This record gives sequence, C-alpha cells and structure tokens, in this order.
Amino acid sequence: MKLRYLVEKEFKQLKRNSFLPRLILIFPCMLMLVIPWATTQEIKDLRISIIDNDHSPSSQRLTRQIAASRYFQLKNTPKTYSEALSFVERDETDIILEIPNGFEKEQVNGRQASVFIAANAVNGSKGILGNSYLQQILSSPKSAYSLRYLFNPTLDYKVFMVPALMTMILVLLCGFLPALNVVSEKESGTIEQINVTPASRLTFTLAKLLPYWIIGFIVLNLCMFFAWLVYGQIPEGSVGTIYLATFVFILLVSGFGLVISNHSATMQQAMFVMWFCMLVFILMSGLFTPINSMPQWAQLITRINPLRYFMEIMRMVYLKGSAFRDILPQMGMLAVFAILFNTWAVFSYKKQK
Repeated sequence: MKLRYLVEKEFKQLKRNSFLPRLILIFPCMLMLVIPWATTQEIKDLRISIIDNDHSPSSQRLTRQIAASRYFQLKNTPKTYSEALSFVERDETDIILEIPNGFEKEQVNGRQASVFIAANAVNGSKGILGNSYLQQILSSPKSAYSLRYLFNPTLDYKVFMVPALMTMILVLLCGFLPALNVVSEKESGTIEQINVTPASRLTFTLAKLLPYWIIGFIVLNLCMFFAWLVYGQIPEGSVGTIYLATFVFILLVSGFGLVISNHSATMQQAMFVMWFCMLVFILMSGLFTPINSMPQWAQLITRINPLRYFMEIMRMVYLKGSAFRDILPQMGMLAVFAILFNTWAVFSYKKQK
C-alpha cells in the first residue's frame, strides 16, 4: 500500500507540471521526424570537374554516366588539370576526374584502363565518399561479381539509424527525468516529508522507477509508430522481444539516473553529471561510428557502456529479425548493469529516520 501511494504521488507531481507531459510527447516526435533527415550519412550533388583527354565514345559515355548519377553534379569540363585545380581552390568543385589519352584503346585491347581522381579532402567525409562513389561507377561495367546487401538492400542509412535513435530517446527521457527527480525534491524540501514516513529505501526507489517504466513504454510505442508511418520500418523480429529488452533497459537507465540524483546536491550538478555521462554513452555506443571502426582501446571501453548492448538488440531485432536466444549475451549484460545501478540507487538513498 505504501508503494501505491508513493507511485500515485509521482504521477500527481507529473500532472501538476505543465511542461513535462508535453516534453515527453513532443521530444520523441521531433527527434524521430527531424534527426534521421538532418544527420544524413549520405552525400549527394558532389561537384565534379571532368578532364577528358581521350575524347572517345568510351570517355564521353563515362562522362554522361557520371553526370546522370544522383551523387554527382557535373560543374565543368576544363582542358587541363591546372584549370580544374583552380575550381577546387575557389570551392567551386569537390572532385576532379582526369581521363587520360588512350583510355578507350586500353579497354579495346583488353587491358585495364586507369583514370586519375583528385578529391578535396578539407571535408574528409565528402572526399572519401566521393572517391568511393566514383570507383563504383568506374568498376560497374566490368564487374565480374554481384553484391547483395543483407538486412538493408537499398543501403538507406535511415534504416540503420532509426532503431538506434529510439534507444537514444529512451536514454534521454528515462535517464534525465529520474536524475532530476530526487534532487528537485531536495531543493524544494519535500524529500524531508518522505524521510519521516515508514517507507523503506527499496519502496522509495521502486516508486521512483515505476512511472518511468510506463513513460518509457509509451515513448517506445510512439517511436515505433513513427518508424512505421514515416520510414516504413517494422520489426523483422518479435515485438515482444523488444518489449522485454526495453523493460530491462528502462530499469537500468532509470536506476542510473537515481544514482546521480542521490549523489547530487543541486539540480545543476545533476544535469551536468548526467549530460556528461549520456554524451559519452551515446558517442561510444555505435550510433554514429561503428564500434569495429574504433581504436582497440575505445572498443574495450564500449564493453562497459550499457547503451551499446541495447542498441545492438534494437538493430538485431528490427533489421535481422533476431530471436530472444540470439540476443542473450546483450540481455545478460543489460541485466547485470540493471542490478548494479538499482542496488546502488537503493543504498545511496540516505533516508533519515
């Protein structure tokens, strides 16, 4: 009964706050609708200069093929490399392609024809991707193999990002709100009224966690709805598997938020510490940079990042259709972190009797 009244108190406090209910609904909507389009990992309309020294049907065909690509915008066809380089220096061109004399002759004789590519690497991503796009176009006519992209046939980065974005939204809401909860009661003085009640530290902690379980599931379903409505994404695996993993994950991040709140004296302190931790968790989770591409020392650090495991689960279930047995290692790590943080939250709450 004590737990029931404490949970009821939490919901009444939430209802009295006119800002938080709106934030809980508007925040995931804005992130799901804006972030996948704004943080694009695909570069289009790369400005290219093509120097055709061969003037053959093959070189002209290659020029037309590049100009027709959705990734390139043919800006000019200079006569010399020096002239093309001047366009790069004036930031009018991103990539230079020089087709040498004898390009078609080499192909007719069965030899591999070479071209010269110079990419402006001031923007590293643009230079690397532009070079990669060009190589695909150059190699496509002579490809002796076929590629099949599993789980994301169209190579749409949004398919990869949206499930991970759901993870980030849950972290920010179900982590930050509990982190600010207890410390706000400390500042207002209402925590003293709870301290004199016979409610145990475990009951107090559960009362703080339960509302965020409910909020987390509401937010998750809202995100899944937008993933289907806007991006056409539905889980390839079981929704029940996602719910089970989310149940453990919300317990984990809410417990972590309560730990920070218990150890913080002011709202500013709690916000700073929580933001620092969340920033590290998000950047080291594989959301933007694949973990396998990180240095070895960074990969070792990600092993103690709980966000990494839930992000892997979301992508595995959403994209691969993984079953519960496939995500057991990640679920095991989430359970360990959940027990650790919530035990810490219970014992770090200093109840004065």
